[in-house]
Amino acid sequence: MDENTPIQWTDLIKTDSMDLTYATQFAVDYYQDDYTLITIAGQQKYLLLPDDSAGNIPEDLPDDIVVLKRNPQRVYIASSSCMDFWRELDELDAVWFTSTKRQDWDLPEAAERMTDGDLEFVGKYNAPDFEYLLAEKCGLAVENTMIYHTPDTLEKLESLGIPVLVEYSSYEESPLGRLEWIRLWGLLTGREKDADAFFDEQVKQVSKLMETAGSSAIDNGNSAVPRIVYFSINANGVIRVPKPSSYIPALIEMAGGKYALADADLTDDSQNAASSMNMQMEDFYVLAKDADVLIYNGTIEGNLASIDDLIAKNALFKDFSAVKNHRVWCQDGDLFQHPTAVAEEVAAFGEVIAGQDANETDGGKFLQKLE
Repeated sequence: MDENTPIQWTDLIKTDSMDLTYATQFAVDYYQDDYTLITIAGQQKYLLLPDDSAGNIPEDLPDDIVVLKRNPQRVYIASSSCMDFWRELDELDAVWFTSTKRQDWDLPEAAERMTDGDLEFVGKYNAPDFEYLLAEKCGLAVENTMIYHTPDTLEKLESLGIPVLVEYSSYEESPLGRLEWIRLWGLLTGREKDADAFFDEQVKQVSKLMETAGSSAIDNGNSAVPRIVYFSINANGVIRVPKPSSYIPALIEMAGGKYALADADLTDDSQNAASSMNMQMEDFYVLAKDADVLIYNGTIEGNLASIDDLIAKNALFKDFSAVKNHRVWCQDGDLFQHPTAVAEEVAAFGEVIAGQDANETDGGKFLQKLE
């Protein structure tokens, strides 16, 4: 097509769509002349332009469609979980700015880039250094849905001519759905083949782990499938647990266990889209006392060094079966920042569920047994 010929969006013909296996929070439609329409959460739309000089912007493009260029440079990532995708695709050189401080990274490559001066902290997601991003010619801002709590920030970035992509990977209920977002970033960075190959290999590994998970699960005398509790405790003694339909319970089931709160009639007073909720200790005690395994989420309120540390938070833990049987683990690796490590996560949880000590295996990257 002649690069001087005006293009009309309404004249472009859809030719195909990305065949997604697990992800539900994004869709990709391919159009003639190498135009691509990305739809996120069923409402946010982005037009990815062709990767050549003929890629001009359609004249009648609706105002609610954000224009994106392929292979963006000087990218600002305010959604920390996305960095792992760019790392896996070998595209970290394109990421220059972040809203995550060095000490808050669980991703070594990101922390090292900040130490070397190749990745800069430009302020919190809701108050970045707009002038600096503009002066440094930021080519794309990747935000998560927290940005909607500060719409002025979103509007300011857009007014400066910085395209903003709001990603919803954390809203995927399936770990493999979250992993499949690597295909979106592969599309954006020109690494489609690498992204597809990595995704397919991870799915194969997870499938093998799931096939063998049931046979290695312990039998505690009450159920053939071990019941697992995943939680944290804040400074006020309030318990924080994943909602039954969220990522962690799905991960537990993939690893051969059962989330102990899966069938509970939980009331979430917050009425929001968060993947976790608060519980009072009394209610938690009733549901979790007889669970086979306790996994404490140390990334929220800090790690525990021993079972005594857990009991110090509340003496009622002495009555828990998992405490009596020394089947308590602490998660000290931030799963949120490692969306590409699904197979490793399933393996780690599977080892715990099967009664193995994760300290003696690769599972030690995420889970540490407490004594």
